Amino acid sequence: MARPWRVAIVGGGITGLAAAVRLRDRAPTGTEITVYEQSGRLGGKLRTGELAGGPVEFGAESFLMRDPAGGESAAVTLIRRLGLAGSIVHPTVGQAALVVDGGLRPVPGGTLVGVPGDLDRVAAVAQPAAAADRDGGAPLLPPDADVSVGALVRDRLGDEVVDRLVDPMLGGVYAGRADDLSLVTTMPALARAARVEHTLVGAVRAAQAAAPRAPGAPVFGTLAGGLSTLVEAAARESGATIRRDAAVRELHPTPTGWRLTVGPTREPEFVEADAVLLAVPARPAARLLAGPAPEVATAVGGLDYASVALVTMALPEPELPELSGFLVPATEGLLIKASTFFTTKWGHLRRPDGLALVRASVGRYGDETSLQLTDDDLVATVHRELSKVLGTPLPAPVARHVQRWGGALPQYTPGHLGRVAAARTALRAAHPTLALAGAGYDGVGIPVCVRSGETAAEEIITALGGSAA
Repeated sequence: MARPWRVAIVGGGITGLAAAVRLRDRAPTGTEITVYEQSGRLGGKLRTGELAGGPVEFGAESFLMRDPAGGESAAVTLIRRLGLAGSIVHPTVGQAALVVDGGLRPVPGGTLVGVPGDLDRVAAVAQPAAAADRDGGAPLLPPDADVSVGALVRDRLGDEVVDRLVDPMLGGVYAGRADDLSLVTTMPALARAARVEHTLVGAVRAAQAAAPRAPGAPVFGTLAGGLSTLVEAAARESGATIRRDAAVRELHPTPTGWRLTVGPTREPEFVEADAVLLAVPARPAARLLAGPAPEVATAVGGLDYASVALVTMALPEPELPELSGFLVPATEGLLIKASTFFTTKWGHLRRPDGLALVRASVGRYGDETSLQLTDDDLVATVHRELSKVLGTPLPAPVARHVQRWGGALPQYTPGHLGRVAAARTALRAAHPTLALAGAGYDGVGIPVCVRSGETAAEEIITALGGSAA
């Protein structure tokens, strides 16, 4: 009788846990799945905590409901699989604002991550250089080419559109800058349209038209019990052995699979596995790949990351506008790059005691010095800047929390997806039972991470000899 498969998953974030669930569902009965997490906590950037006696997210707060093709997103599919669909809730306030010239202005409609499909609708925020977006008789983007978002938009619509619209939008998601971020990776729908359309406005409209969405359908969702319930359910339903505080330090191929070196240098533990799925950020993945796949390690290790801090405050009955939050262009000179009014945006978080939960994100790529402030100084600065933007002194917080995420958000430079595809092809050719998954390679957001983990799990199943399903 054949011995059961042994699969090691390195990384206990949602990518690794989604991979574990997929392996449990699709691999042969009896497959031994072990998740190694170097910290004491599962979930990665999904972390539900408590502030002033109520729940609050200290990491990612929501997920997209639909995928680019129009079906439900991988996050929603996993949530259904785990029996949590009844806990999905949606924002009760969706309108966000931009900080322009020190004041709040509504985010214009008809844009795609800030890139306008109707120039008149953005005029109150930014003046497009409309004459530059002329039909030159050829598609904006050649086949297989990639450019930075900022380079394309500046060339076609001018600096104000980038600085006041696109850059804060991308900054809110990636903590990066439009002039550095890959169009193909961060805005794939627009990149596809740009390979056909001759103007940027035309490409935005084509991308929007190609995105099937039922009128009024919610774009975002979260879980009423907090996103940590997704983490807990995935860990439970995977049936995997969960090893916390278990750092995998080395990875060596063997005649029958892999040997993992786990734990401290003085007391290492050696573990045998038939396959390994690396669901960790690019730099730790590169360290583990340095021995078995040095060229892949070099390619993967070149990815850079931004660090951020999330400052959450519980404020006694402040006068907040009826907005989900606001985004801040770097040109405004504020420490805050984005803010979310949790108890306004999410109805299930509203509290009978009248406390409002407000979160601000601090830190842009290349500006890590702002994160050297102490927690107290960060809170004081955020409180002062929020009061300035809102035009009214906010009451002192009754509770606050600072969550620092070092090296949290990948920075995808032009050509990123091509480099990742080449690295994965080389890795599969050399070591088919070793797979890479996670935000560092495929993009940010819970659905992307879930899909990446599930895809890597399927690759492992194929390499080991097929599925029982």
